[in-house]
Amino acid sequence: MTHSAERIARYTARGWWTGDTMDRLLATHVAARPGDLAIVDPPDKDGPVKRLTWGRLGAEVERVAGVLHAHGVGPGDVVAVQLPNGVELAVSFLAIVRLGATVTPFPVQYRAYELAQLLPLSGARLLVTGRESRAPEGTPTLSWPDDLEAAAGAEAPRREADPAERVTICWTSGTEAVPKGVPRCHYDWLAVEAICTAAAGLTARDVILNPFPMVNMAGIGGVFLPWLRTGALLVQHQPFDLPAYLAQIAAERVTYTLAPPALLTLLLRQEAILAGTDISSLTRIGSGSAPLPPPMVRGWQDRHGIAIINFFGSNEGVALLSDPAHMPDPEVRARYFPRPGAPGAPELLDRVSTRLVGQDGKEITEPRVPGELRLSGPTVFAGYLPGTAAADPFDEDGYLRTGDLFEIAGERGQYLRFVDRARDIVIRGGMNIAPAELEALLAGHPSIAEVAVAGYPDDVLGERVCAVVVPRGEIDLESVVAFLRDKGIASYKLPERLEIVEALPRNPVGKVLKRELKL
Repeated sequence: MTHSAERIARYTARGWWTGDTMDRLLATHVAARPGDLAIVDPPDKDGPVKRLTWGRLGAEVERVAGVLHAHGVGPGDVVAVQLPNGVELAVSFLAIVRLGATVTPFPVQYRAYELAQLLPLSGARLLVTGRESRAPEGTPTLSWPDDLEAAAGAEAPRREADPAERVTICWTSGTEAVPKGVPRCHYDWLAVEAICTAAAGLTARDVILNPFPMVNMAGIGGVFLPWLRTGALLVQHQPFDLPAYLAQIAAERVTYTLAPPALLTLLLRQEAILAGTDISSLTRIGSGSAPLPPPMVRGWQDRHGIAIINFFGSNEGVALLSDPAHMPDPEVRARYFPRPGAPGAPELLDRVSTRLVGQDGKEITEPRVPGELRLSGPTVFAGYLPGTAAADPFDEDGYLRTGDLFEIAGERGQYLRFVDRARDIVIRGGMNIAPAELEALLAGHPSIAEVAVAGYPDDVLGERVCAVVVPRGEIDLESVVAFLRDKGIASYKLPERLEIVEALPRNPVGKVLKRELKL
């Protein structure tokens, strides 16, 4: 899907979309600051730890683009990437963009089951991966370090990218079993970046620690692109390891990072964990994907002088935030988001248009009445990848149906308050898990009559997966996990708890009421 000419003309006329591209942002820093440190590998990386200046980063991107070009990659092609956060992932991403091709990034946890689903849907011509590829047999691959570490390819052709051209296809897990492809171009990605950069007040002097995989909104829009815009230092981290994460904050003098709410709560409750770590450089932390506990946001501000920024986003383009500049009260910042266009809202949110719609299809304008959040604006994508979604995500007025429930709040209706996640997903450590996918697989288990999959709270990861089962024979968690492992699914999706029930709670039309599951 691509943006219409009318939409491009409208947003460029307003200055919301510009001629910037990811490649141009990189070239700016390479030319202006070639000797400044740009990106750092995780210290526990499997292989040599790299620390690249902007000049070296630019040269590496140019070299790898040449290798990809020699393998036939050109404008409009799709290249899949499955690499952990690190220098190689950033170089691969930017090299693919340099050629005018499209990056489709996959989590390193994906195995044969997920890749066999998504590689054909993406139309990828090859997969850039690590030495231990999990690609289905017959998939063309280039690996780090074997094929890409020191290879020399043909000189990559120089070209001027069109900001409207597709640059990524990310994948979202919702209520459907098969993930949906979310194409994005430079225009809408950099509109997301502008909001994330402004919310954190990022500059070239910042040191940004990225613990989220660069596969979706948090890792790309929340960290990678703000780094590319500002020229800050990017410190990569993955897979998540709390001692290593804290050590990086101290060693690299990190000023900004992202963290899930459950982890921030845990660190406040167990102060001994932080006792031996120097976090004095850290000034703000971005969090979200779940409601923020007000005592947690206040605790970080009062005890450590660190402001928590409350983000609410999605791959498709939801972009709400509460930042300390506009909402200095930490408890208000935790509970509410500024209503775009309302008095006192951040100026960048004025370009986002929102409405709440009730079940009757009518717009809600009064407070304390929940409705589905719908929005339009320059951060919103153009539509799902053809063949990956059954329904049009936009309403008759062109607003994105988010599936998330909010209500108007505040004395002057100046806030939006999150009510519930209408989309039936589990968010485990920042990774989305589609219950429908697991339910469809477990329906084939010989000892399961009925099954519902839902999340339950976890202090570190936010949520973990529970399978609630009506049995037809002997069943235990080990057999459930073994059954799913045989399907080749990613380990992070596996249930970590099993509940046996006589019947699943259902409404009058037979829909399972997951809110009534006792988890």
